[in-house]
Amino acid sequence: MESAINLQAVLVTDIVSIAILVVLLVSRGWILPARKSESQILLIMLVISILNSIADILSFASDGRPGAANYFFLIISDNFLYLYNLIIGVGIIHLIIKHIDHKTKGFHMIIFWTMCIIEAGLLIINTFTPIVFDIDENNKYQRGDFYFLFVVFGFVLIFYGYAYYVISKLRNPSLRYFPVFEFLTPILIGNLVQMKIYGISLLPISFAVAFASIVISLQNECIYVDKLTGVYNRYELDKIQKKRHFRKNVKIAALMLDLNDFKSINDNFSHEEGDNALVAFAGILVDVIGADGLVIRFAGDEFIILMPRFTDVDLNEYKDRIHAELEKYNSTSGKPYKLSAAIGGRIFDPHSEGIDGMVNKIDALMYEDKSDFYRQHDRRGRRKSDKASSAT
Repeated sequence: MESAINLQAVLVTDIVSIAILVVLLVSRGWILPARKSESQILLIMLVISILNSIADILSFASDGRPGAANYFFLIISDNFLYLYNLIIGVGIIHLIIKHIDHKTKGFHMIIFWTMCIIEAGLLIINTFTPIVFDIDENNKYQRGDFYFLFVVFGFVLIFYGYAYYVISKLRNPSLRYFPVFEFLTPILIGNLVQMKIYGISLLPISFAVAFASIVISLQNECIYVDKLTGVYNRYELDKIQKKRHFRKNVKIAALMLDLNDFKSINDNFSHEEGDNALVAFAGILVDVIGADGLVIRFAGDEFIILMPRFTDVDLNEYKDRIHAELEKYNSTSGKPYKLSAAIGGRIFDPHSEGIDGMVNKIDALMYEDKSDFYRQHDRRGRRKSDKASSAT
């Protein structure tokens, strides 16, 4: 049963949601170090959410009031509100997938665009034949037969986000810093209540609470993220060592990687170019590993990859993929230098061997690989500054 509109309650919840969103916007909490694309997604969603709260106020304030101006406000605001629920739902799922996998796969985009086209088409048809919502002769909003299709799509996106996160977290326990349940649940509750009871406005405040949770979670995660490369930093490895987040009877694949001849890039082409090389190298590692594990910048140009829950894995396959991607980068980057890496790795039991023991062993294996590299490559001339120092 639909209830009468409580305009005062609507104004209060929408103003509170605007206040929360403006604080997040002005405080620049949406800026994530080394994650420009995700920051841009957050910024766009915050701005659109503020506009959504304003549209919600206009919709409820104009509902049931006579006059052409009120009719115009109702048509514009209600169309925006319907589109918003889809756009923001897709935006959040896009953010979740991109944050977990560092890219959005093609079939995800096909699903999202299909939903957008269907809902946009229904709203276009609704302009001529009210099937989603109707504004009667008294400027009273009424839900149409296809209203519930928008609700269903919204729930599909929410539960898709839940399922994708749960499956990904089973493969990568480091996603504990990205608690999807905490910011999808307010949206789910808001949808359920507002679907049942017309006359109240919970969705804008639900999205505001969700965005506050997203920003807090991602900023907390940034404590454990290297600001230059965007991969995890040494704090993450220290936390793993102290709390031992890995379950018993679980084998972990670990790799230690170090850029060959990295000092010559700094010496010959500047430290800024050295930073660019580190960023490129980290990006290659993330692309190769994906959701199979986590990449940690251990120190300088040394990186560690941890892949949990592996019982039988051929590490040479990952090594070959990394080398192949480095070769691909070298052939297309246009840089005056080439990237290569020494890699050492093994599978170990984190409970019996410990993180320190693991690091020491893969570090030794990595240096064996580095020694083989320098036995096959002439090191003369690679460090101009070294020559200058020896001359003095």
